[in-house]
Amino acid sequence: MITPRRNDLVSAIYMRIVRLWLGRNFKEINIMPFEPRPGHSVLMMCNHFSWWEAFLSNYTAVKVMKRRWHVMMQHENALQYRFLRYVGMFSIVKGKRQSDVSLTYGARLLDDSRNLLMICPQGEIRSNHETYIDIKKGTFKIIEQIEAPCQVVYHCTLIDYFESLKPRAYIHLFDCGIAGEFTFDELKERVNNFHQQALLNQINMKH
Repeated sequence: MITPRRNDLVSAIYMRIVRLWLGRNFKEINIMPFEPRPGHSVLMMCNHFSWWEAFLSNYTAVKVMKRRWHVMMQHENALQYRFLRYVGMFSIVKGKRQSDVSLTYGARLLDDSRNLLMICPQGEIRSNHETYIDIKKGTFKIIEQIEAPCQVVYHCTLIDYFESLKPRAYIHLFDCGIAGEFTFDELKERVNNFHQQALLNQINMKH
């Protein structure tokens, strides 16, 4: 497991680079209104449609959530991007014993209200047009181990172009509740009900 060596100065510089890169590649980034719960860490679950959600979630973490961004990444990918450990990346290794170590590590990060952990509960890249979000059990293993107040948030990014050559990113945020106050089945139901509503809202999005 690759553990983070988060550095606030490196993270601030990295965030500036992320903003610049997003600005060059997107026509707009629109985040729907959302209020994070004071005094809570945040577990942010993103629909895994590309590599972009890592950068978009970092942007949301700083701009809206006001939390220190962390991300859990598959070990083979983390080996290629080791520098990300200085902005909050840690790896998860395949295999029950190894992955359990990473999941527990993620839960301990969320015992600190200053932190946000971004994960992709689908476990693999799926189409942005996916209508059902298949949440893997590893997500709930993190939630079960969190001891401090933690807000679980679904971060749904939908892409549209409309009249522009560059894409517009629309970020829909949903408060799934507080860790420990819902079951795995309830989490899946809440996420997918909101995902369906976000898809419907996107059809009528003004541009």
